[in-house]
Amino acid sequence: MKHIVIIGNGIAGITAARHIRKKSDHAITIISDETEYFYSRTALMYIYMGHMEYHHTKPYEDWFWSKNKLQLLKDYVKSVNTEDKTLTLRDHDSITYDILIIASGSTPNKFGWPGQDLKGVTGLYGIPDLQTMEQYTQNIDQAIVVGGGLIGIEMAEMLHSRKIPVTMLVRESSFWNRVLPAEESAMVNRHIGEHDIDLQLDTELDRIESDTEGRVRSVITKSGKEIECQFVGLTVGVHPNINFLEGSEIEIDKGVLVDEYLATSVPDVYAIGDCAQHREPRPGRKPVEQIWYTGRIQGETLAYTLCGTKTAYQPGIFFNSAKFIDIEYQVYGEINTDPAEDEEHLYWEHADGRKSIRIAYKKDNGNVIGFNLMGIRYRHEVCEMWIKNKTSIREVLKHLYQANFDPEFFDTYEQYLVNKFNQLHPQHPVKTSKKLLWGIFSKK
Repeated sequence: MKHIVIIGNGIAGITAARHIRKKSDHAITIISDETEYFYSRTALMYIYMGHMEYHHTKPYEDWFWSKNKLQLLKDYVKSVNTEDKTLTLRDHDSITYDILIIASGSTPNKFGWPGQDLKGVTGLYGIPDLQTMEQYTQNIDQAIVVGGGLIGIEMAEMLHSRKIPVTMLVRESSFWNRVLPAEESAMVNRHIGEHDIDLQLDTELDRIESDTEGRVRSVITKSGKEIECQFVGLTVGVHPNINFLEGSEIEIDKGVLVDEYLATSVPDVYAIGDCAQHREPRPGRKPVEQIWYTGRIQGETLAYTLCGTKTAYQPGIFFNSAKFIDIEYQVYGEINTDPAEDEEHLYWEHADGRKSIRIAYKKDNGNVIGFNLMGIRYRHEVCEMWIKNKTSIREVLKHLYQANFDPEFFDTYEQYLVNKFNQLHPQHPVKTSKKLLWGIFSKK
């Protein structure tokens, strides 16, 4: 029996612990200085908005951990000595390990702005950030959110739910346009404005000003504009939480460098989740992916390896989902902001400006490579199958009804996308099945 120590109690570390326990009797210690118990980070916004309480976000009852012989240690790892396999802790005596799993997650980016550490300034990553928001947004007149993206829109929605006036400072010319194509990005711009959130594009933060008590008083933009506020949310991305590894023998770059088996440069040391950087990422994947489901897959994959079945990490076809206030967003496969030289995009947008379907496919053979959906839900397994099997755009359009996952009696819009394709290719139109046509018009 070996002693496995896991640094971090997020989805990656906890998944690894659960699956190692299912397959072995190894001693397992989980170290985290944030919270005693694992909770769902994706539910943070709902605590602030009053839809949930903290205990609702814990996937397992508190008795689960001792029953499954998972030792929890609330502490901070100051340093790692890989030569004698020892961790130096802040509050407890040093602890030794046989196998170390680094699952330390991410931390919000800060770029050295003057005033970034004032009272009332925070990111949105964990419970401590939520507690700061709760403390410093009581009875305030104005909040600023710096940065766009998924965390930025979440924080803006949280503040808006409490009727706190919100201004978003986004340095790009359109919301999240490094990820979203122009049409979808413009859709989100409009939607933000419809909710009376002040979206200021092409605007960068210069500094944060303090009042006499060390609390936020205002922000100053790069153009010299001053905006009075009492709270500032910094949502300009995150980076791997690996500072405590400096001076160790573990090779790091932006994250902890790992191979296909999630092993680091040091024997018996592994890294998973947000903090891991893949030396040779799979096609279509990034070296560092801070996504919930990839952390879960990595945790389970590593458990197989540590319990005797050496298994390479296989994340599959990329997907993600989120909400831009009221607009649901799904992406499957490869969607570039602009079509690459060898690809085409078929795009349809509803007249209400809140729903759209985009399919990316190769020019030469028509093979579908990605789906982008706004306000419309498609089945994950169907989209993944079409991409994996290199299904042609024409075959996908013939059977597009199979992907629709909107509830019964909702309007469906697949035929409009087919019509758009046929307008572009009148010589060889796609003929849809009766089932697809029934699915469209029976719900009108």
